[in-house]
Amino acid sequence: MKREISPGLKFALEIGPLAVFFLGFTYGERLLGLPGVGEAMVGLIGEKAAMGQTGPIFLATALFMVAIIASLAVSWSLTRHLPRMAVVTGIVVAVFGGLTLALQDETFIKMKPTIVNGIFALILGFGLIVQGRSYLKYLMGEMLPMDEAGWRKLTVRWTWFFVFMACLNEAVWRTQTTEFWVSFKTFGNLPLTFAFVLAQTPLMKRHMIEEKKGPAE
Repeated sequence: MKREISPGLKFALEIGPLAVFFLGFTYGERLLGLPGVGEAMVGLIGEKAAMGQTGPIFLATALFMVAIIASLAVSWSLTRHLPRMAVVTGIVVAVFGGLTLALQDETFIKMKPTIVNGIFALILGFGLIVQGRSYLKYLMGEMLPMDEAGWRKLTVRWTWFFVFMACLNEAVWRTQTTEFWVSFKTFGNLPLTFAFVLAQTPLMKRHMIEEKKGPAE
């Protein structure tokens, strides 16, 4: 049976791995410079990365993968349920993070947000175009009682938002420094998502279905 957890803990589990990634990158050079730490990390992130200037991004990637796994494990232990989007993100992080470390190429971890957003856009678009249904309603219908027109419009908007975020990530990592990309990933994605969600409030209010009230006692 699915159990509920507090909104604060849920937010911490979602944002925690991203915070670990940012801190791992920001302080990675110091950590790897500590006596014995760089040598100890050779088996995890590779000798070239552990001993070179590019080490922080590989250290952050390794810590990010561990944090994602830990977050999913804690979520499962507390709720006996794993959000589908979190599972997809975890799988992509494992694949692209693994490629980053195995091939010593930071390109793969930088492409992860592009792939994740692209997958979500494809799933939502497939549901609407091919199956004529809103997968958002399937995921959130119990929390948001809206009519079918509202779910279609909201799904279209989320689809294009995911496309936008995928393209934005590609533009940032291909044109900016790694330091800028890490800051954007940490402090840019979340505010943009919150702003988008808030912008959908008028649409959701217009299409909200009022709960039927029983006969007065």
